[in-house]
Amino acid sequence: MKKIRITVMRKACYQDLMEKYENPIEHACDMEEGQVFIADGWQRPDGLCESAWESMSPFVMTLAHGGENIYDGWMKNPKSVMISCNDGFRPVSFFIETIEEE
Repeated sequence: MKKIRITVMRKACYQDLMEKYENPIEHACDMEEGQVFIADGWQRPDGLCESAWESMSPFVMTLAHGGENIYDGWMKNPKSVMISCNDGFRPVSFFIETIEEE
């Protein structure tokens, strides 16, 4: 099984939606842009948001098992995907790629 690098690329924050629909949350997201996690199989890497992992784990497993071209030519690197977590108020975008071991 291949190792997979998960990099936090961008965090968004939709203040208008939070003010309109969300109850106040003191501490919602620990992800930081540039943060990197290494996935080795089906286990969520330490420190990676559980909700984000639920959104990305099927893609991580596909890549870890040698799958590629998940988006049918959309990605420049066929052994990668760009995934966002399912938080509609403060989505985080993750670049997920196979680590080529030599």
